[in-house]
Amino acid sequence: MTATTPSDRPADPAIAGPGRVELPPGAAGTDPRFVNDDLLPVPVGARRWTTYNFAALWVGMAHNIPSWLLASGLVALGMDWVQAVLTIALANVIVLLPMLLTGHAGPKYGIPFPVLARASFGLRGANLPALVRAGVACAWFGIQTWIGGQGVFVLLDKVFGGDWAAAAKIAGQPWTLWLCFALFWALELAIIYRGMDALRRFENWAAPFVIVGAVALLVWIAVKAGGFGPLLDQPSELGWGADFWPVFFPSLMGMIAFWATLSLNIPDFTRFGAGQRAQVWGQTLGLPTTMTFFALLSVLVTSGSQAVYGAPVWDPVALAAKTDNVFGLLFALVTVLVATLSVNIAANVVSPAYDLANLAPRFVDFRKGALITGVVGVLIMPWKLTSTPELYIFTWLGLVGGLLGTVAGILIADYWLVRRTRLDLSGLYRADGPYWYRGGWNPAAVLAFAVGGVLAVGGSHSAPGTGPFPEDGLIPFLKPLADYGWAVGLAASLLLYTGLMTLRNRG
Repeated sequence: MTATTPSDRPADPAIAGPGRVELPPGAAGTDPRFVNDDLLPVPVGARRWTTYNFAALWVGMAHNIPSWLLASGLVALGMDWVQAVLTIALANVIVLLPMLLTGHAGPKYGIPFPVLARASFGLRGANLPALVRAGVACAWFGIQTWIGGQGVFVLLDKVFGGDWAAAAKIAGQPWTLWLCFALFWALELAIIYRGMDALRRFENWAAPFVIVGAVALLVWIAVKAGGFGPLLDQPSELGWGADFWPVFFPSLMGMIAFWATLSLNIPDFTRFGAGQRAQVWGQTLGLPTTMTFFALLSVLVTSGSQAVYGAPVWDPVALAAKTDNVFGLLFALVTVLVATLSVNIAANVVSPAYDLANLAPRFVDFRKGALITGVVGVLIMPWKLTSTPELYIFTWLGLVGGLLGTVAGILIADYWLVRRTRLDLSGLYRADGPYWYRGGWNPAAVLAFAVGGVLAVGGSHSAPGTGPFPEDGLIPFLKPLADYGWAVGLAASLLLYTGLMTLRNRG
C-alpha cells in the first residue's frame, strides 16, 4: 500500500461544514483490532467544546501544586524571580505551537491521538507512541494523586488536631495518609468514569474556583506581610551572562517537558471542539497566560511568606496549613482538592484511557482504560517516586521531554508536511487502507523515532550521586545535546521522517 498524500487520495467525502469531516456510517468497518466506539470519530453534532471550554481546561490543568512549585525550582537554581517567570512564560509559548499543530486534527476529523498516530506509524505501529505516552501518564497520575492525598492529609491534620498525623503507621506512613490517598484516587476515577462530557462540566467550574483560591491565598499573605519585598529584591545568583545560559537552556527544556505530554495527545480533547477557532483561541488564551500568571502568583505569595515567617514557603499546602482559621483551612482544602483533580483527570487519565483502548479495542474501552490507569498509577508506588526528586522528577522530565518531542516531530511532519492535513478517515480503521504500510508498521516512523530518541536522550547524564546516568553521559559524544532533548528530538525526527516519506512517495 502507498501512503496517503495530498495528490493521491482525498479526505473522505462526507464533509460536514467548513474544515470538518464526518465518517460515513459503516465506513470504518468492524475490525475489532482497530475499532470501538471510543476510537471512532466524534460526530460533528457532538463536537461542542467552545473557546471557554478549552481555556477552562487549561486553567484547571495549569493551577496545581507542581505548577506552583516550578518557579521555586528555578529560583533554587540561582535565578531571580524575573528570570524564573520569563523562563516559564517562554517555555509555554514554545510548547503551545506543537499543541496547536497536533490539535488541528481533532476538530477537523474528530479523532483521538492514537488514531491520528496511525497515519504516521501505521495501524499497529501507533501502539508504540501510544504506550510511551500512556506509561508517562500513568506515572504522573500516581504522583499527582499522592501529592493531592498528601495535601488533603496535611490540611485535615490542622482541622482535626495532632491525632490525625499521629495515627498508627502502615508501611511507614500513617493510616490516615493512606486513607486520604485512597479516597482521592477513588474520586478521580469516579469523575472520569462518567465520560468526557462530565470532565468538560467539571473543568468549567473548577477553573474559576481555583483562580479564586489562589488569589485568596495571595490576599491573605499580603495582608499578613504588609506588602511584598524580600524575595522580589533578591538578586540573581547567575546574572545574565555566561553563568545564566548553561542553567537557562536545560531549565527551558524541563519547563517545556512539563506539558510535552499534552502536546501529543491534545487531539483527545480537541476532537470535541466546535471548530479550529475554538481550540486555537482557547488554548492560546488558556495555556501560556495561565502558566505565567501562576508562576508570578507563586513568586508573590512566597515573597510574602518570607516577610511573615522569615523563610520562603514555596509549598502552597504548607503555607495554607499555617493559618489557624478553620474556614480558611477548609477553603484551602477544597481548593487543593479541586486543583489537583482538575489537572490529574484531564492530563493523566484521558490519554492513557484512549491509548489502552487503542492497544486492544475489542477488550478495552475508555472507562476500562481509565480504571487500568488508576491501578497502574498505584502499582508504580508514587510515594517512592516522590521521595527522590533529583532522580524521578528532574532527570525523568528530561527523558520524557526528549522522547515525547520525538513523537511530536513525527506527528507534525506527517500531518502538516507530508499530507497537508488531508487524511483518509476511514483508512485509519481498516487494514486494507493506506496506513497499513508493512504489516501495520511504517518503517520510516519507527526509524525516525529511534534516531530522534537516541539523539534526544542518548547524552543523558547525572552528577555523581544524584541520578542513574554516567557523569559523561550514556553516549558521551551526545552529552552536549542532552540539555536540549525536547528540541533535538522534535527537530531530528521531523526532518528525518519528512525526508524518508518524500523519498518513499517519489519511489
